[in-house]
Amino acid sequence: MRKKIWIFFVAPPAAVLFIALCGELIKYLWNWLVPALFTSAHLITFWQALGLLLLCRILFGSWGGAGGDRGKHRRGRPDNWEAMTPEEREKFRQTMRTRCGSFEPQSTNPA
Repeated sequence: MRKKIWIFFVAPPAAVLFIALCGELIKYLWNWLVPALFTSAHLITFWQALGLLLLCRILFGSWGGAGGDRGKHRRGRPDNWEAMTPEEREKFRQTMRTRCGSFEPQSTNPA
């Protein structure tokens, strides 16, 4: 336990440094790319870059973690198509037909 005590002293400054570097990177990329693409755009500050990074992470990204569980909810579900009996499949088809309508092509006979 004594050997791992150093992490309490190293991890917080390392996290602050990492966040600061990410903010600077976003700021430089924004200030280099966006004004060139959009003439009405203006330069941003470091704090605005951190806000943009936070917003992008919330909207589009994940916070990392130990592998996450992306896609596991579909692959690991016991009620996936292969595990269904023919009766369950037909019930599922009927439910989808009532929700979404029929997927069969309509006849093109003029009436």
